[in-house]
Amino acid sequence: MNDRPRHGIAALQFDELVRRYPERAVRAIYSGLNSFISLGLMAIIAYTTNAPFVFPSLGPTAFLLFYTPRSASASPHNSLIGHLIGVLAGWFALAVTGLLSTPPDLESIGPNRILASAIALGLTCGLMPVFNAAHPPAGATTLIVALGLLRTPPQLGIMMLAVLVIVIQGFVINRMAGIPYPLWHRPPRDNETT
Repeated sequence: MNDRPRHGIAALQFDELVRRYPERAVRAIYSGLNSFISLGLMAIIAYTTNAPFVFPSLGPTAFLLFYTPRSASASPHNSLIGHLIGVLAGWFALAVTGLLSTPPDLESIGPNRILASAIALGLTCGLMPVFNAAHPPAGATTLIVALGLLRTPPQLGIMMLAVLVIVIQGFVINRMAGIPYPLWHRPPRDNETT
């Protein structure tokens, strides 16, 4: 085995950095820097298009993509399908409670909004295991929709497009760092529940 440090681009590979420096520091810098870059790019897209390309659940998605890129919950499959389940469950909950055209009001949440939130989260948490797509940030996505913060079909489409863009960023950045980030799906290991 070659223990000599690599040079050039190979010296910036994640495993090489962990071999040369404290792992906790490398993970912190890698996760923080790449999350900053990814959400910064999403914010630029949001600013230039005047569309909701930045919403709260993208933050934890970025964290998973860059802090635990080898975990099943960070895979493209889980990220995309999990958020899709969250969006659809939130929309369904709005539809069955008659809130599709009701703007959000977080200061006085009535019974229908409470029911919509409960339905959305229950469906999301129940359907992610069915589709083998555990992605915890999708629980926030479904509440964003059920609370009416983003609820129109164009807004929901943009949410999913934003998830796709950040997953592509995660794929490119992780692969450039030499991390074997999956193209689509990484099944859970025996000792993982997600």
